[in-house]
Amino acid sequence: MKKLRYIIAISAIFVASSCNDELDTENLSEKSLDNFYRTPTDINEAMAGVYNAIYTANVHSEEQVAANLMDNMMFGGGGPDDKSAKWVDNFEDPAEDTYRDMWKQSYNGISRANAIIEKASLADFSKYFNTPQEAEDFKKQAVGEALFMRAFFYFRLAKFFGGVPMIIKYDGDRLVARSTYTETFAQIASDLKLAIETMPATPFPSIPTSRYGHANKWVAEAYLGRVFLFYTGYMSNIEKKATTDLPLVGGGSLTGAQVAAYLEDCINNSGHKLASDFRNLWAYSYVNKSAGKNVLPWATTEGLAWVGQDGVTPTFGTGNYETMFVQRFSFGDWGWANGNIYTNRLALFNSLRGNSLVPFGEGWGWCTVNPKLYSGWDDADPRKRGSILEVGRADQGTDGYAKDKGDHETGYFNKKYTSLQHDNGKGSNVGMFVQMYAWSNADMQLMHAQDFIFMRFADVLLMHSEITKTADGMNAVRLRAHLGPVAYSLDNIKTERLHELAFEGLHWFDLVRWGDVDTAFNDVIQVRNSGVDANYSVKYRSETKGLVPIPEAEVRLLNGVYNQNPGW
Repeated sequence: MKKLRYIIAISAIFVASSCNDELDTENLSEKSLDNFYRTPTDINEAMAGVYNAIYTANVHSEEQVAANLMDNMMFGGGGPDDKSAKWVDNFEDPAEDTYRDMWKQSYNGISRANAIIEKASLADFSKYFNTPQEAEDFKKQAVGEALFMRAFFYFRLAKFFGGVPMIIKYDGDRLVARSTYTETFAQIASDLKLAIETMPATPFPSIPTSRYGHANKWVAEAYLGRVFLFYTGYMSNIEKKATTDLPLVGGGSLTGAQVAAYLEDCINNSGHKLASDFRNLWAYSYVNKSAGKNVLPWATTEGLAWVGQDGVTPTFGTGNYETMFVQRFSFGDWGWANGNIYTNRLALFNSLRGNSLVPFGEGWGWCTVNPKLYSGWDDADPRKRGSILEVGRADQGTDGYAKDKGDHETGYFNKKYTSLQHDNGKGSNVGMFVQMYAWSNADMQLMHAQDFIFMRFADVLLMHSEITKTADGMNAVRLRAHLGPVAYSLDNIKTERLHELAFEGLHWFDLVRWGDVDTAFNDVIQVRNSGVDANYSVKYRSETKGLVPIPEAEVRLLNGVYNQNPGW
């Protein structure tokens, strides 16, 4: 089966032993801050715990699900009982702790990263490597990777909650008040800058497959671009405080030119590049090969061939140079505590409701696609049908689709992340990934082992164009889609990002940082709600400033230390 390698292995939770004047023997039975982080194995196990914190038990705390539900290009969907999806879609809070798992897991990740930063910096790994340089590179990678992950979790918190408590030491005060928005982003930027300066500049093709999915210098450079654009845009367009620089801890800042230089280093030296065909990034491009027959006629006609999801030498696929940072998935198991969180729930929840077809399987029908996106997208752009799954089409294998099974039905679904299945040769339709990795559990809720891509090289090119106000990066992305060059303009960047990155959990944050969120939800759209014609509209509340509520349990726990976000 597909292995998560570093994710499910160990959560790296350490139990501190009590001290006793009469017993000062080294703790041999439990892992603690005093006796751990001494070997490369210790560090790898601890890093597994950091990455494990990406996963959340409550699906609404999974950032890509939450961001897509709030996006204007996707609706709540689901069935009549899926009220929480509709409430989030309508900028209401389904429960007072809707996003608490995101809050808790982010701070779990931050705490575990803090421990690595502090302890690995002091450790001597020289006896575990052939040369001092190898030992030093291992230490720099470990510390830099932990710095990146701390920034990753604080950025996740800041995008959703705004300014949050800064806990940057393992034994730091857990009862501190929220930092300001600017203070929070200063810490994120400083961590990313130091991560870039610390981690070795190993070209991506030289990174072994066993390290695929881990952060590296190039990922940190890419995220610095994303953080810069979000902070400067949010401050300028939401807070109405025109800002052109990204602050650093202790004073100082990063300019757009400096951030662009980091992106240029990534573009020129990382070894990442665009896949030859945008559609080959997505797992549906492999389903015919997996099935051994033409179950998706369109993929055969278009000559699609999946690049895979294990880097340049994947188990399946031709080799992926574009994907930079992902959330890895395997197969969940109901016998585990929260075992279902290790399957790609975005694919499950976005899949066709009440329809088990070949090659597209059944799911919960959340995040149906706004028909406005489909109708306004040029048919000549291959990304249109590469991103949107249309029902009732024989070439897509959806001609047997039975409508009126769910709400906010538009006839369009997320094609990038969806259930894939085909006959197993025994007369049963079984998940594609289940068959590829010979997994024994064929539960339709646990069979989605497709990575979720947080960052890919196309976004680096688009961010560079936006920061430098030049067209080269944008036109390289367009050229890959067989589209002609266009002049740089913010409107062109907006269109290009929408079409290139649709349904990847980014467009909602683009709407916020551009200040477009206040006018993005004015449409009334015809939909079907479980067989009944209906009008769809949502009411974005500008007083929330694009933020979700701080979990009430956290507010009560600290008894007045936290102030709730506006509008909640």
